[in-house]
Amino acid sequence: MKTLKIAIQKSGRLNEKSVELLKNCGLSFDNYKSSLISPVSNFPLEILFLRDDDIPEYVQDGIADLGIVGENVISETGADVAYLQRLGFGKCSLKIAIPHTSTIRSIGDLNGKAIATSYPVILKRFLDEHKLKADIRTISGSVEISPGLGMSDAICDLVSTGGTLKSNGLQSFTDVMASEAVLIGRKGDEDNLLISELIQRVQSVLRARETKYVVLNIEKKNLERVKELLPGIKSPTVVPLAEEGWIAIHTVIPERDFWEKISELKAAGAEGIVVLPIEKIIL
Repeated sequence: MKTLKIAIQKSGRLNEKSVELLKNCGLSFDNYKSSLISPVSNFPLEILFLRDDDIPEYVQDGIADLGIVGENVISETGADVAYLQRLGFGKCSLKIAIPHTSTIRSIGDLNGKAIATSYPVILKRFLDEHKLKADIRTISGSVEISPGLGMSDAICDLVSTGGTLKSNGLQSFTDVMASEAVLIGRKGDEDNLLISELIQRVQSVLRARETKYVVLNIEKKNLERVKELLPGIKSPTVVPLAEEGWIAIHTVIPERDFWEKISELKAAGAEGIVVLPIEKIIL
């Protein structure tokens, strides 16, 4: 059986979450910071620890079968890869930011300005879409300090919380693209059985993160009302209680609706509500 290879970031903002996801998929391996390769002992898989800029091309060229990387990196490298699963972490935005004292007021005002960035390909595409020409100044790090040094009129960089912009006297001006971590593969390999099994494991972990397991007690006469609120995966599990006329309901609630649903359940007569985390959901 062929051993798969998956490439993840060696260090940086996606490394920890990528390792956590793979371990939650039941994969046993050591996260060697000093090694480029870590074998998985209970699945035919090797983990490659690489610079994020290299991951899309490693997958495109077949050196790695899979990769976990930010969408911004894929877009910047232009690698031709298949998006297999969005992973829900590493969310950020590539934004153009300007100094608080800037006279730039509209997109058109960027015409002829100097913009510093670590993402010249994405920025040029954005400017071309808006029929603008600007002086793109490529910087490999600390992009946010360039306006203060007189190197640029604006920057184009990744923004998560905006704290770095604020501390450097900058403000967000416009969005260029949204990004999050994605699982990628080589085009044409999507039907590989091992890859499909690994994707199923990843999806089961992601579903579990998005839901809560809930157990509650209600009077049997309120069952239909509560069932309308809690369909569960297919339908709620109903268990009779020792006390006459009472039942327990077991179900799952999406995280996004959790507190709203809890309030509705209490209004419908639910008591003794117990909420538990879910490790995996396999459909």
